[in-house]
Amino acid sequence: MPDDGARLLTGPRVEPLLRAAVDHQGGQLLSWSLDHVDAAPEQSTTATYVAQILWPHGERTELLGVSARIGELVPSDERAEIFEDGHRRVAVWLYPNDPDLLGLPRAAFPDRMAETLNAGSVLARPVTAEQLSLSMIAYRPRRRAVVKVVVNDPHEVFYVKVLRERLFEDVLNKHTLLRDAGLPAPEVALTTPDHLMVTRELPGMAMARALFEPGDPCRPEDLISLLDAMPPAVAGLERRPPWSDAVGHYARMVSATLPELADELNWLTNQITSGLAQYPLGNEPTHGDFHEGQLRVAGGRVVGMLDVDTIGPGRRADDLACLIGHLSTIQRMNREQETKVRDILARWVPVFDQRVDPVELRLRAAAVVISLATGPYRGQEIDWRQQTMGMIRSAGALVRQVV
Repeated sequence: MPDDGARLLTGPRVEPLLRAAVDHQGGQLLSWSLDHVDAAPEQSTTATYVAQILWPHGERTELLGVSARIGELVPSDERAEIFEDGHRRVAVWLYPNDPDLLGLPRAAFPDRMAETLNAGSVLARPVTAEQLSLSMIAYRPRRRAVVKVVVNDPHEVFYVKVLRERLFEDVLNKHTLLRDAGLPAPEVALTTPDHLMVTRELPGMAMARALFEPGDPCRPEDLISLLDAMPPAVAGLERRPPWSDAVGHYARMVSATLPELADELNWLTNQITSGLAQYPLGNEPTHGDFHEGQLRVAGGRVVGMLDVDTIGPGRRADDLACLIGHLSTIQRMNREQETKVRDILARWVPVFDQRVDPVELRLRAAAVVISLATGPYRGQEIDWRQQTMGMIRSAGALVRQVV
């Protein structure tokens, strides 16, 4: 099997690379731990590490990133520091200087973010760094980041998407398309030449949180209606493969970390792939990554839809299955919360069955669950093995309902 760097970046042999990179920056590596792993089996691996570093000005906790690939490095790797371990060349960088997210240094520091908001006249009056609170909501190294910016006095909230150059215009156009059609997508307040997209906070509460408030966050019919209200032009955008198309890829990723699940994953992959072969490519407007974390609700209604980067043609079952897959794999719930989510699924899935093919819905949902099962290891959760096994059991339960 080609060496994609996973063993190097997830084991103790990475330490000399980290130490050399820190020395090159003028620091001393005191300690480190693996933080996050992004693997494309037989292609590349990117990992981040929480490192304690002694600098001339004092000790700090830093985030280091390393990318290894099969074959030659890609052009953007040259924006990082290149080191060799004797067998391969790897790209190493110190957060926030991500070689593919050129705007991240601007989004990571309050003073630079204040300058950006002021230059774009986003607020009614200038703000200072002291009036901003920044928090990283999501960071996929070399892929994307989202920073929450809270402005104090008067209170206002923005979300800053840090995007790769080749995706920026496409994502901006998708926001505009949906907003112009009256869909509750985020309003873009500002864009920058280094590919930041600043959006205003949508109203309401995140559905992921509202699930655990009294009552239902919304009606299942409302979710279907929201998706069906997307403009026909969405179906003319570039097609993004549904999650089920990559089920074999994600199954291999899980098997690489938990070989004892290989037989079950092979069976699930075969059942999903053969079962979905009868369904043609869809041409309905779809969200592409539709789940409780992407929705805002208020008063039992949907009032916002986030992360519209993935919209394009597909099948309505793709979106509804994505939601089912995510709801089926929420982690760290107490018993009361588990009971509520099970009850919601028991009532919502039959409504979805009336809109799409029930067999297709469950097979696609199982594929989504398998894709999500890579998350606990990537995030280096303490109990990632137990979480992953539980997710694969959930996928199996969905498949066994219809085969």
